[in-house]
Formats: sequence, C-alpha cells, structure tokens
Amino acid sequence: MNISRVLHLAKYYVQAKFFNDKRPILAGMKLTHRCTLQCRQCPYWQRPVPDLNWSRIREIIPEIYERGIRVLILEGGEPLLWKDGEYRINDIVREAKKYFYCVGVTTNGTLPLDVLTDIIWVSVDGLRDTHDKLRGPSFDRIIDNIRSSAHPKIFANITINRLNHTEIPELVRFLSPLVKGVTIQFFYPYPESEDLLLTWEERAAVLDKLIILKKEGYPVTDSLLALETLKNNTWFCEPWMIANVEPDGTFNQGCYLQNRTTDDNPCQLCGFAAHTEISLAYQLHWQAIMAGREILGIF
Repeated sequence: MNISRVLHLAKYYVQAKFFNDKRPILAGMKLTHRCTLQCRQCPYWQRPVPDLNWSRIREIIPEIYERGIRVLILEGGEPLLWKDGEYRINDIVREAKKYFYCVGVTTNGTLPLDVLTDIIWVSVDGLRDTHDKLRGPSFDRIIDNIRSSAHPKIFANITINRLNHTEIPELVRFLSPLVKGVTIQFFYPYPESEDLLLTWEERAAVLDKLIILKKEGYPVTDSLLALETLKNNTWFCEPWMIANVEPDGTFNQGCYLQNRTTDDNPCQLCGFAAHTEISLAYQLHWQAIMAGREILGIF
C-alpha cells in the first residue's frame, strides 16, 4: 500500500466533505475524434475536429494535476491513432506518468496493444456476430490483439445495449480467461447514434445476471453495490469528481455528458458505471472503494 497516496486521498476527502473544496480527481482526455471504426452507438467519429496537439498536451498535463487530477484516462475516437509529427501516444503516457497515480487508455482494440499505460480498456460489445454488427468486422482482430499483448492489465469494457444485452453472460464467460477484468456501462442515446437504449426492465435483468456471475467468481470488476444501484439509478452522483479535456484543449469539470449532448437531463438515462463507482467510493461505500483499488491500483 502506498501510504503517501492514501494520505493524499484522505486529505482530498476531508477538504471536499468538510471545506467544500470540491476538485476533480479523474479526467478523461480526448486526444482525437478520428477512429478506425464507425460504431453505431458512438457519436465521436461523426464529429470531425482537429486532434489535440503535443504542445497543448504538455501544457494541460501539469495544469490539470494542479486542479486535483490524479487519474488520467486517454480517450478518443481511437486514441492509439494519435500522432503529432514525431510524437505518438507513448510520448503522452511518459509525460503523464510524471504526474498522475494512474494513466489509462480506452481503445477499440483494432491496433496493437503496446501502449505503456497502467491500464488498457478494450471495448468488446458482444460475441462475434453482434460485436461486428455494432462496430464493423473487427472482433477476431481485437481478440487476437488481446491474446498477443504482453500488457499486464487489460480490461474488457462492454457497452450494454438493445442488440447485445441477452448475450452478456456468455460474453463475460468468453472474455474471462483473456482479460484482467470486465467492466460495463449502458448505452446512452447521443443525437447521432441509433436508438439502442434498453428498457429499465431489460437493464435490471442483465444486471441481475452480472451480479450472479460476479458472485460465481467471474471477473466482473464493478462492485455489487454499483451493479445493484444501476438498476434504477438510485445512486447519488458526485459529478464534480470527474473532468474532461476536449481535443481543442477545453477543460470541463463535471458529468461526462456535459457539452457532449443536447439532452437537458442526461442524468435520467445515465449508465456510466465509472461515475457510479467513484461517487459511491466518495460516499465511503467499501465495495466501491475496493473496486476502485482493484481497477486503478492507486493505493
């Protein structure tokens, strides 16, 4: 256990809880909207913008550290596509590791998984036919890249939607020997995406199955409490704990959907389990704290 990090997190909690010093602790940095796929559930490849450039990245990293960030997740589009002249994503990772407790990346897995981050999340949204229906013909390549990677901490992340929800248990069983763990989130209806939203009854049903799998020992990494409270969104969100950096360098503190959707009340359909987990951890729910420790390894 890293005592200095534990003490920092304890200080962070006290300042937020008792002195209203509510700083974000986790940030997602969108390096690019470019992608190797055109997924039916994703809006970002349909929003062409210039990539975040290297000089701005070098400015942003210490800036967001000073704002309180200790966990940085590199995102896209497909972040492994990012480049600026001679610079590639591992240059960003090396710079970020000078500051943050944990540096992760979310990827669609179609490129070699040789990035130097502490964690890699690979999106796998179904067994072969369903995944390829949602994301294009890529399933076999992704699984091959997972199998051939020497990275010690690869997680699969599943976005659960109307097309894949019935096969989630089978998918978890398939992925279990290939990855460190499996995390989930639920589809959110962006303006550009197809309507793949589950009913609340369908959401509860798949969560019940995930709870059973976790209790049986499958590596479903989200906490039982998070899975239970996601059934009807009974958890209380602490949106200030999260921040986002856009490809133009804009910094936003708050919900992931802030400035990314036209919905006036995105909270009612939220299915972002990472927000659930971090909020429950701040509220001192032990299961969520331990899930965060397992996934992020920051203390």
